[in-house]
Amino acid sequence: MSHRFLQLSPRISVVPVIHGSGDFAVEVRRVMLGESFDCVAVPLPPSFQEDVERAIGLLPSITAVLQEEPRVFDTGSWTPESDLEDDADEDDGRSFNYVPIDPCQPVIAALRIALQERIPRAYVDLETARFESRGSVLPDPYALKHLPLEKFAAGLLPALPQLTGQQRERVLAMADRLRNLECRYERILFVCELSHWPWVKDAYELRDRRREPQGNDTDLETPSTFNLQPSTLNDDVEPTILYAVEHRTLLFLLGELPYITGLYEAARAELDDDENLSIDGVKQLLLATRDRYRADLGNRARKITPHLLRTYLKYVRNLSLIHRRLTPDFYTLVVAAQQLCGDPFAVHLAELVREYNPTSASARADHQGPSVEDPSIDSPSTLNDPLTTHHSPLITLSMGIASAQLPDGDVVTMKSRLPGPPVSWSNLQLTRRPPQLDRDKFRIQWNPFSQCSWPPEDEKIERFRTHVMERALGMLGQDLANSEKFTTSLKDGLDIRETLRNWHTGDLYVKVIPPSRGRLDCVVMLFDSPADPRNYPWRITWHAEHHDESTLSLFATDFHEDFIGPGIAVATYGGAMFLFPPRPLVDIWRDPQFDAADTLEERLLLAACCHARERHIAVLSEAPPGLAWRRIAKRFNKRLVHVPLGHFSNETIQQLRTFHVLNGQEVRSYAEHFIRKV
Repeated sequence: MSHRFLQLSPRISVVPVIHGSGDFAVEVRRVMLGESFDCVAVPLPPSFQEDVERAIGLLPSITAVLQEEPRVFDTGSWTPESDLEDDADEDDGRSFNYVPIDPCQPVIAALRIALQERIPRAYVDLETARFESRGSVLPDPYALKHLPLEKFAAGLLPALPQLTGQQRERVLAMADRLRNLECRYERILFVCELSHWPWVKDAYELRDRRREPQGNDTDLETPSTFNLQPSTLNDDVEPTILYAVEHRTLLFLLGELPYITGLYEAARAELDDDENLSIDGVKQLLLATRDRYRADLGNRARKITPHLLRTYLKYVRNLSLIHRRLTPDFYTLVVAAQQLCGDPFAVHLAELVREYNPTSASARADHQGPSVEDPSIDSPSTLNDPLTTHHSPLITLSMGIASAQLPDGDVVTMKSRLPGPPVSWSNLQLTRRPPQLDRDKFRIQWNPFSQCSWPPEDEKIERFRTHVMERALGMLGQDLANSEKFTTSLKDGLDIRETLRNWHTGDLYVKVIPPSRGRLDCVVMLFDSPADPRNYPWRITWHAEHHDESTLSLFATDFHEDFIGPGIAVATYGGAMFLFPPRPLVDIWRDPQFDAADTLEERLLLAACCHARERHIAVLSEAPPGLAWRRIAKRFNKRLVHVPLGHFSNETIQQLRTFHVLNGQEVRSYAEHFIRKV
């Protein structure tokens, strides 16, 4: 039973809603299925009824019902000079008001259930030739999960603005038509915009006060428009037109994110729980983005661990609270993804958010229906396949920010009759991957006789090489460490183990680590061991460009498979050998003296043992060098110092492994505009 606070009369119950909210759509469904009603009234004019109910029958396909508005010509400011203006300006100013057929619109959800339950529908709004759309700043609808609807609505009463102009006329007309419906129906449900419902109630009760004897009270103001019949108030309007909406522009039409809207429809199809999809849908979005991100970048993809996802969600929560929201918006999700996971992950997230796929999870697994990743979905014929229940497919329009492009190419102004809270749009710079056509063009234009590295990445890998050398030198000194009794100095620190072993004597023992006597001039880094030669076909030796760089021999993925800009390609290290100070040497991959090696790693170790001048060689790898590797070192009278790869974070290693190959030094002047942070 509806709360008395939300009743206009014993026969009329009101559900005040925030347009475009999936949480309120769920609340409307709960009310309608929990109670019995014989009429559903909605704040739309009667001229929209036929096409709106036809479009609801096409759900889950998203459509829009448009009504063109008459043009306004300004005749008061005419001057002779104005005739000299371009005639093209006369085509400007076309505008439409429209009803988005959005499953997450509470009004559409109410009509959808009413049609299924065969409940009569009443469209009680005023017919207006030029609609004045005005969204209200309202709290986040997610608060409805923790508050009853009547408390949510009551808490907003002091903040709701007074209605004037067309908004006031619409409220009076709706109140009058609700009065007329009372004469025919016993239980009426009125789904109303939250910022309108108290004024609808005032207008509804105003008629009762006018019928009561007022005595000498002449201070009551009654708008003259209230005494007019609704038919007198109605404007002459154009007929409505039903359009399909281009699926890549649904972000500008739907109240919720298109991906979240698809989850609501999938849950509806499978009879799953959708009470918390406004939050749980974000988690599903992240997991789907991670899968697509891994499939795209492969080994180059950063590891999206549960810990990183937890940090991301916490950061998104904090950003949302800063913007006074309980649930994140599109901009917040993408900004957090860019700052924590890099541009490629943020681009995949932004692209996935815009995809609307109402197909259930089981149907997607069985490959039923068109996939959102199918390129043919961009064609109007594929888009309109679900809409062919009538004689011909619908014409498709492309939505924009308060605008749309009609099939004839005209760009018109759009005003929603179900406006949600105001939306602010912000710019965000993301470096995205070029399309396949451009990548093929870059591959054809590549000069095979000129290539170089990207200096910022050279500096990073050289700093890392220095760090590995220092770590290996420290490990050399640890082998010579010993303990002695404490006398006057702690030296290199307290030796806890030796102190506990001699606890009964009461003596303290300290560490003594002598200075390292060895030096290192060669570092071998094995990021992927054992390495599959089929995954790393590119093998080369790069000589240093200046004295601060090492001579580098590497095996990596084929950079010809991944072009990101003109003369810019991406590869991933499998392993590398660094010689510092740099020195000239024959390319180890063509030197016949190393042909005895069976694997890529053994060839690097043979070359390192042959060209290193110092006795010790640092080896960075996951597992310690095996017996075969140590035999190679022993043959050259060398010693391998193992530095575990696990001592460094996965993010650091992943960023170091990914490097860019430029088609000549001249490419360095513009490469930063194409290189993305993975």
